[in-house]
Amino acid sequence: MSALLATPLFWYGLTLKIAMTAGIVVAASLIVERSGPFIGALIAALPTAGGAALIILAFEHPPQFIADSVIGSLIANAACAVYALAYAWLAQSRRLLPALGGALAIWLGLVLVSRLYPWTIVSVVAVNALIYPLTIWAGTHFRSEGARSKVALTARDLAWRAGIVTFVVIAVTLASHSIGSTMSGAFAFFPVAMSSFFIIIHTRLGGKAAASVAAHVQAPLIGLGLGFVAVHFLAVPLGVWWSYLIGLSIGVAWNGLLWAARRARRA
Repeated sequence: MSALLATPLFWYGLTLKIAMTAGIVVAASLIVERSGPFIGALIAALPTAGGAALIILAFEHPPQFIADSVIGSLIANAACAVYALAYAWLAQSRRLLPALGGALAIWLGLVLVSRLYPWTIVSVVAVNALIYPLTIWAGTHFRSEGARSKVALTARDLAWRAGIVTFVVIAVTLASHSIGSTMSGAFAFFPVAMSSFFIIIHTRLGGKAAASVAAHVQAPLIGLGLGFVAVHFLAVPLGVWWSYLIGLSIGVAWNGLLWAARRARRA
């Protein structure tokens, strides 16, 4: 590990990856705060910061490590569904810090407890298949069209958001050499980007508007989970980059289906 940190190439590569991470998050932010809760949730559920972390891990580790790490990412994804639901509930009557802090504590607790069980792709998919329907049903009362007001982002908003996401990505990258593949995949999808979206919306439009975005997140997270399953099975035989492309395509296609279904229902 110390030898890796002493390599100039590592730091040059890390700088490039930081710029990439910040760019992904800022681009997603500009779209999320200028759309309604449903479209915002579709974008918030895309692998922005987590996807950047997986890309960095792919430079540092072999394909089998990546295949194993997305088992942890599936654990984190199920925990994110619970996290978003918890935030939606807490944001109804509480200020930002108690609502967000309570929801993040739940996410962290679920991920840490998950270390006690030897997960396989079958068991973690089964848990996801149970969590998604329950959280979608439980969030019904929190979902609404929400405020249509535009949220004016400042340079400061973009800077702190890119900074905190970059910090998490760097921390996961450095820790991946000691915490193992499963926990690396889990903490790569610590909901820092999603939380930053909630912070902006909560402080500008109020808790109920932010809660509505959070309550819409669970269905799009299904597509993200399906993408993780594809990466798990394809990273070794096809290569990491092809598996990432296919996994991302699955997530985007799933969100497209959700959007088309919503349009059809309205028509």
